[in-house]
Amino acid sequence: MMTYQRVGLLCVLVWMLSFPLSAQVQADLPSRLDQVLERGEVRVCIWPEYYGISYRNPRTRTLSGIDYEMALELGKELGVTVAFVDSHFAHLIDDILEDRCDVAMFAIGITAERVKALRFTQPHLASDIYAITTKSNRRIQRWADIDQEGVVVAVVKDTWHEPVMRARLRHAELVAFDTPFTREQEVRSGRADVFMTDYPYSQRMLDTADWARLIAPEEPYHITPYAYAMQHGDDRWHQRMEQFVAAIKADGRLREAAQRNNLLPLLRNGL
Repeated sequence: MMTYQRVGLLCVLVWMLSFPLSAQVQADLPSRLDQVLERGEVRVCIWPEYYGISYRNPRTRTLSGIDYEMALELGKELGVTVAFVDSHFAHLIDDILEDRCDVAMFAIGITAERVKALRFTQPHLASDIYAITTKSNRRIQRWADIDQEGVVVAVVKDTWHEPVMRARLRHAELVAFDTPFTREQEVRSGRADVFMTDYPYSQRMLDTADWARLIAPEEPYHITPYAYAMQHGDDRWHQRMEQFVAAIKADGRLREAAQRNNLLPLLRNGL
């Protein structure tokens, strides 16, 4: 089981890995911070389907969520406008490395694979894994019912749930789909028994799907820290983002936004 102490150690190790090997080489390069200030705009990658995090209402087309609010706060601190760039976990790394945005701010789960490609800030949130099944499913009543013979567990490809569940499941069948919608349809139709998600997305299902039922682990199962992500290198930009994250934690802006978006449990996961 992933303990709070191990999660905290993982966060420290990941944060240490985010520092470059050669600060002198980076100091000689132009900083993205200068580019942002000169441009008068910071480009922020978001996933607009991420309920409570960076969610675009399908009717009004307006954005909301904790990291949407924090992106606006970042713009205020820098004195620039914020341009939101639609992204997704499947092409997050490409979007950052191909310079479509300056920073990704949609609760990026820190994983070993992503750390190789991206540089993270210190974590600002963390979530365990949750399961969604249907109200009519009699096979799944509690967490222990999931990893059983004959149970089909759905995940979305390229999310952190896929490698975790692939490693943890011993008896159930794991199937990975390209989109959250496909995963949800498989569960709703009965072709899959549950799909795995995090706390924010589980709240979306409870709020918007009358067929959905939440299965929560009785004790911590696999808590993953969330942070903001950017390209490796460029100490000044990374340090400015670290300064920002430390500030929103210290002055209460992050907590206030978590409360507005019903995400306070993400602040209470041992970080």
